Amino acid sequence: MRILIKVILILGLFFASTLLIMKFLGGLNLSEIEIWLKSFQNSSPVFISIIITTLLFLDLFIAIPTLSICILSGYLLGFPLGAVSSLLGTYLAGITGHFLCKKYGEVILDKILNNHSEKNELLSTFNNIGFSMILLSRATPILPEVSACLSGLTKMTFTKFITAWSITTIPYVLISSYSGSISSLNNPKPAIYTVIGISLFFWCAWYIRKKSLPK
Repeated sequence: MRILIKVILILGLFFASTLLIMKFLGGLNLSEIEIWLKSFQNSSPVFISIIITTLLFLDLFIAIPTLSICILSGYLLGFPLGAVSSLLGTYLAGITGHFLCKKYGEVILDKILNNHSEKNELLSTFNNIGFSMILLSRATPILPEVSACLSGLTKMTFTKFITAWSITTIPYVLISSYSGSISSLNNPKPAIYTVIGISLFFWCAWYIRKKSLPK
């Protein structure tokens, strides 16, 4: 487990650094993204859909507030178009991360880990808890992308990865985009309750899963 945590922290710091770099360079924050997206409210739904999908795909490379974007997709596009756009973006990010790291995994691991025994420990640990880690990865920002990359680094089969990714991503996106579609500036409660509810659910699930792990 120690080696897995080490790799998660290194990958997490890498993804977090992209957010810090963007802020340093004057990149968009959440409020700016919201204002920017809402400025396209009267544009073609196809155009807005492409923007939503692109933003969520870029989450693989730049830390993007995924839940907020999914909620905004429902607000701007309605349901189910907002959900479809968000699903496409999140799937593109996850699948790309999986295959990129599967292809270049050895090079990446050589930079992170010191020897073959650490690599073997990483493979063994992720093989045991990787599926549930992907399932619960939506508990916190960055962890979904880290999990997708780890699935590639450890050569998890694509079928196993996409199954776990789908089980967690589909309801996550459907609920968040639907809440956005029934929210408004005068009634933001559905979106607010969704953010609180999803966060509590995943954190409680993480706690239960952690308690079940061997000491």
